[in-house]
Amino acid sequence: MSIWAGLVAAFGTVGMVVAGLFAARATRSAAAATAEATQAAARIAAEPSQRAEDRQAFDVIKNELRQELNTTREEVRSLRSLVRAFAWYVGELTSQMRDHRIDPPAPPERIQEYNRTGV
Repeated sequence: MSIWAGLVAAFGTVGMVVAGLFAARATRSAAAATAEATQAAARIAAEPSQRAEDRQAFDVIKNELRQELNTTREEVRSLRSLVRAFAWYVGELTSQMRDHRIDPPAPPERIQEYNRTGV
């Protein structure tokens, strides 16, 4: 083999190694870019399902609050009815006391305030 053939073989070998290194580096870069694109696509694909889960949780909370509000309204109606019935009953007792010439005790300040202001 001649010296020129040896040099060409050596340069060819070095060239193949350098080309292999460049190819390996390019492959790593492409793999990283592909992985990043895959992750971005997964995040984008997961967005609608996350929104659906958020919406479902919101609906559960909203329904619980509506149920609690309805329960509170029923309690308020019941208490108003009880207060009205009690006021009517006390009014009747007060009338009977006056019919028998007994002075009833003065009502508490809160009742006098309600009678004056309506609140």
